[in-house]
Amino acid sequence: MKLVTYRTNTNQNRLGLICNNSIFDMQQSGKEIGLELPATMMELLNGGQALMDNAHKVNRAICEGKGSAVDNEPSLLAPVTNPPSCRDAYAFRQHVATARRNRGVEMIPEFDQYPIFYFTNHNAIFGEGDIVVEKDHLQKLDFELEGAIVIGRKGRNISSSDADAYIAGYTIMNDLSARVLQMEEMKLNLGPAKGKDFATVIGPWLVTPDELESQRIQTEFGNQYNLRMTAKHNGQLISDGNLKDMNWTFAEIIERCSYGVDLYPGDVIGSGTVGTGCYLELNGTRTLEAKAKGEDYDPIWLHDGDSIELEIEGLGVLTNRIVASKEDNSILAKKKTTVAVNG
Repeated sequence: MKLVTYRTNTNQNRLGLICNNSIFDMQQSGKEIGLELPATMMELLNGGQALMDNAHKVNRAICEGKGSAVDNEPSLLAPVTNPPSCRDAYAFRQHVATARRNRGVEMIPEFDQYPIFYFTNHNAIFGEGDIVVEKDHLQKLDFELEGAIVIGRKGRNISSSDADAYIAGYTIMNDLSARVLQMEEMKLNLGPAKGKDFATVIGPWLVTPDELESQRIQTEFGNQYNLRMTAKHNGQLISDGNLKDMNWTFAEIIERCSYGVDLYPGDVIGSGTVGTGCYLELNGTRTLEAKAKGEDYDPIWLHDGDSIELEIEGLGVLTNRIVASKEDNSILAKKKTTVAVNG
């Protein structure tokens, strides 16, 4: 089942599902076959297994030819527009090792000891379409190609052996990153903050685990999925990886995230960047290769008007266009001058 949140012509956010490339309203479609379903994604996620079972029944009825698709072409939003929280992990060793090599530092051994994550701004979640960014964000603006999960059940201290049952579905994530802001603030060993909190994109829909069963790889520490991941910048392929290359499973990440705290339905957790899945890594690699040949390399970043298209097999295609804000609210311009103090 592919679940979406779409906006109606009257600016209402509604829960829908995708079948044969058409959007069907979940609540209205449920009424047509005598089932009661909610109007929003969060109501569905908070409704427990009984509501999710009804949603599957509606999906089967629609795919058998019952129900009417939504009129016109409603715009898709993030599947979960206002999640209770949003975490992003660091699960692909290839990305971490390559990025560190490019900076001339050793691979950090702690990566192989436990999965790590950070919190980002759960009130700056976007779906497909235009993403308006500030002037400072455009200084080395980067994409990050990731998979993500949405939690479907409340839980605490969840074992990795049980964690996959807490996943409502899978989606694509683009963790947009303003690298100048990020690198400056992280010199203080805190963050990322302003380099990350302006936009995290997820979508285009939420795919329930049953849809991915044929690609599932069972491991000792939870499920993996053999799903190709690609990114295109202005139509040109720039990244190619696979979700199965996560060195930490989502089950292990859930185990870490839920230690001593509650996870809630609707919580979003990203995988972290796949190998080759951002310009920070790609630029570093290409710079080293050019240097070895005695050549120069001009790094590539995202600019005003650029499109970035992320695709994960089975999860759809997530497309955004970068749009520069018409205002200038630079915080880089407000940095204070360092004053030397004697004594």
